[in-house]
Amino acid sequence: MPVELVNPNPRYGKVHLIEPAPLGYVHLAAEVQAAHRPGPVLRRSRDKHQLLGVLKWQARQLAELDAVERVTVYDAVAFAPPGGEARDRAAPAAWFDVAVLAELRSPEAAGEVRAAPAYRPLAGALGEQARRVHQIAARNVRRVGDVDKTRPGVFLFNYFAGDNPVLAVELWEYLAGWYEAETGLDNSTLLAPLDGEQSDYVLINHARWDGSLPLFLARQLPKKTFRSYLLANLKAHHITAMPVLYRLA
Repeated sequence: MPVELVNPNPRYGKVHLIEPAPLGYVHLAAEVQAAHRPGPVLRRSRDKHQLLGVLKWQARQLAELDAVERVTVYDAVAFAPPGGEARDRAAPAAWFDVAVLAELRSPEAAGEVRAAPAYRPLAGALGEQARRVHQIAARNVRRVGDVDKTRPGVFLFNYFAGDNPVLAVELWEYLAGWYEAETGLDNSTLLAPLDGEQSDYVLINHARWDGSLPLFLARQLPKKTFRSYLLANLKAHHITAMPVLYRLA
């Protein structure tokens, strides 16, 4: 079914887009010490600090492959409450307090990179210490702008669960339009699993904002349209958004 907006508002059209990036992506997300509750991530043990150090070193090794453009390691700072359809059996909740994003020269390079000796220690280190690891190869299906990973900021990975990928992409364009109007969003890459990939999530959105976490939250949570437009449209279209906010590790 096409998107039929709940409480449409002339301020919120579809987000302004540029051509999708031609890159491929391998995204790994892991539950290492997540508390399984919304709110700030307060606990970072010595073991987790050591794991992040290991992952950063392994990311540098992986980035030396010709097929790899960049590898970035993220450490969660807060879990936002899921929005939209009630959480149930549809998809596991995204309590991912560690994430890694490898950007590849093309989607076709994903198999080569996953088979490379430099990739196995990185994935293995996560697997050894995490309660759960979600891993997919993906492509960029919509792009507002490139996400700057060279400097600190508030980084988002938003994990979307739903049954209709085409509907989810179109609805995301409207939701991103709300963020463009209300928070000044000027970058975002929407990732979709490659054909044949097993994924708990139909889409994963990546974005970045300048400033602190409290400032980012203050730009959206107090606004009435956050609930009447953003959350209401997720629920009406049977899509769940599970946002996790990160910093660079």
